[in-house]
Amino acid sequence: MGERLPSTLHNVDPAVGLAVVNGQLMAVGGFDGTTYLKTIEVFDPDANTWRVWKIQDCPSVSDPAVVAYFNSFVARTNTCGELRSAHVGQEVTLCGWIQYQRQGLFLVLRDFQGLTQIIIPQDEAHSHVKKVLYDAPLESVVRVTGTVISRPPGQKNPRMPTGDIEVNVKTAEVLNSCKKLPFEIKDFIKKSEALRMQYRYLDLRSFQMQHNLRLRSQMVMKMREYLCNLHGFVDVETPTLFKRTPGGAKEFVVPSREPGRFYCLPQSPQQFKQLLMVGGLDRYFQVARCYRDEGSKPDRQPEFTQIDIEMSFVDQAGIRRLIEGLLQYSWPNESGPITTPFPSMSYAEALAEYGTDKPDTRFGMKITDVSDVFRRTEIGFVQNAVNKPQGSVKAICIPQGVRHLQNKDFESLKESAKSQFNQEVLHLILKPDESLKSPLSKFLSEEQQSELIQALKVQADDVVLLAAGEHEKVCSVLGNMRLECANFLESRGLVLRDPAAFHFLWVVDFPLFLPKEENPAELESAHHPFTAPHPSDTGLLYSEPAKVRSQHYDLVLNGSEIGGGSIRIHNAEQQRFVLETVLKEDPELLSHLLEALKCGAPPHGGIALGLDRLICLVAGSPSIRDVIAFPKSFKGHDLMSNAPDYITPEELEPYHIQVAWPAAEAEANKN
Repeated sequence: MGERLPSTLHNVDPAVGLAVVNGQLMAVGGFDGTTYLKTIEVFDPDANTWRVWKIQDCPSVSDPAVVAYFNSFVARTNTCGELRSAHVGQEVTLCGWIQYQRQGLFLVLRDFQGLTQIIIPQDEAHSHVKKVLYDAPLESVVRVTGTVISRPPGQKNPRMPTGDIEVNVKTAEVLNSCKKLPFEIKDFIKKSEALRMQYRYLDLRSFQMQHNLRLRSQMVMKMREYLCNLHGFVDVETPTLFKRTPGGAKEFVVPSREPGRFYCLPQSPQQFKQLLMVGGLDRYFQVARCYRDEGSKPDRQPEFTQIDIEMSFVDQAGIRRLIEGLLQYSWPNESGPITTPFPSMSYAEALAEYGTDKPDTRFGMKITDVSDVFRRTEIGFVQNAVNKPQGSVKAICIPQGVRHLQNKDFESLKESAKSQFNQEVLHLILKPDESLKSPLSKFLSEEQQSELIQALKVQADDVVLLAAGEHEKVCSVLGNMRLECANFLESRGLVLRDPAAFHFLWVVDFPLFLPKEENPAELESAHHPFTAPHPSDTGLLYSEPAKVRSQHYDLVLNGSEIGGGSIRIHNAEQQRFVLETVLKEDPELLSHLLEALKCGAPPHGGIALGLDRLICLVAGSPSIRDVIAFPKSFKGHDLMSNAPDYITPEELEPYHIQVAWPAAEAEANKN
């Protein structure tokens, strides 16, 4: 091989890795050093030139491109998932965990990429090898060397990628023996989430967790490439220790050694990325760690990761095109292509049609306003509703609801509406003779019943859920009923929300401010206090701020918010007015930002994508905990290390802090 290589390799960047694999000289990464692991340059000695192979174009894991990628720098020659019939006759070294063993005849070796069947030698010459492998407990780590052979006729396993071959072992070594584990490392074995999190280092061995974390890594790498290499963004790390930010979620506090002074962990790098724009960086990006002290939910964690982006001299349309291109570029091939541009919908439309600002558009059952049908009726509670300001009567139609929903389901829906929204909900059924079955029927003329059927496009055996009251409240309750009905129908075997479909949606024109829940006479930011007002509503900011729309935009995927951003206020006086006059916040908390905005701040805007939630949806996982290596529990605890933990009074002393124990715990500590 050596005499056939060129005497001089021209233009090879020092960062590009060179390797000889299966008799070929390979360069991992492009010669410009910017496409690391996107392409592989293979030297063709016959043509005395290089051929470019794209890794994503490689047809199987047995390609030299992937071999060079996975087996460089380590003691193995191959992974447990790559051997095929083409490798028959080759001597290989594999490292992995013993997944399964049968009667000392063979075992299955597992690593991150797959499984390989290992034949344990039975002859006297290799008795020591047999003893080593026979005595090794399951999940022990071993290294074996042997020859790849074809499986005998009738013993091939089409369900295993490596099912055509097995390895006849010559030498074996137990690198580390394994004790009895609390659960088997098999994806089909059911384990409680608490047990999985307590032994997370074992749970990570499962193929599902391996897939999820590698999918996450690949998507982040592609995002970084798209932003930094293709569009000139600068990856900047911002501080983790900061100060309290007015408004928003509760923040974690960190004591300092100065009495009474505390840091806060940032909810996001919001202020820093705006300051970077003032600093002229133009395009900023970061895979940012963020922190919120607000209790865990299925799609929330106290610490989480977002793809954080900010740009100068940009408008909403520019941010949206950037994100659409980013997702299209980083989208995994196995999830199918995504189409751009994404559709958009105003906040008002989303609320009116779906009852939420994050609609799942994979299925219908939209909310319909039927106020005109009921305006002329004698039904007391309906008249009370429609005659009030913002009063309305609205409904959703559940196709073939009679066939799939039971009386107990209707009662459950009504109870949910009453307990969560303090709202009455009625149901109506269209019978095969096209008459309505409902206590309301006697109050509706034939003409009104016909109007209702036409407005909702009701067919025989459909069920209608109807609510009357204030517009936003009625929309919210019916939006909730829509999702609960989808859950009921899917539990009966219907498929309304295809898990393989990805429906993106931009929601725009949010209100800039919302009434505070605890005091509706006061306003709070709908997004955050740095969001700019809609250009058409700037005048209203100083007279009727409650009516101002914002330049805030959310990206929704399958009913989950996966990103949110806005065009920012870049005028110091306008920012001070919002903080001081509208939100009643002390502007001195943000004096550094206000001062910066006076120093020639460019117009700027940005967005943050929730990485955990995005990967969760792409992977089809039920919880974001399944796409995070070491997540917290529902209560924000690390069940593996028992964090948060107690520290002694002596350790607290330098921070000038004392713990005020609840009475029961104080008594327990004494004892």
